Amino acid sequence: MNKAKIVMFIYALAAILSMVGIGFSVALVGIIGTEYDTVGYIGIIVSIIAMCFIFMTAFKTKRKFREQGIL
Repeated sequence: MNKAKIVMFIYALAAILSMVGIGFSVALVGIIGTEYDTVGYIGIIVSIIAMCFIFMTAFKTKRKFREQGIL
């Protein structure tokens, strides 16, 4: 398997984990109750920011790999 594909797989895995973090944070807000509301809201915001950063970095890396002819 190409090394570029392994790098892109790692980016995809990181994006999936950030999406799971969003779901976990929503569960903290919705299911557990008022005790962890602020932690849940902060988790949602941090996970969304992380997901956007991961996607931006992955698309830049993908463009770089395509220009080099690796991908």
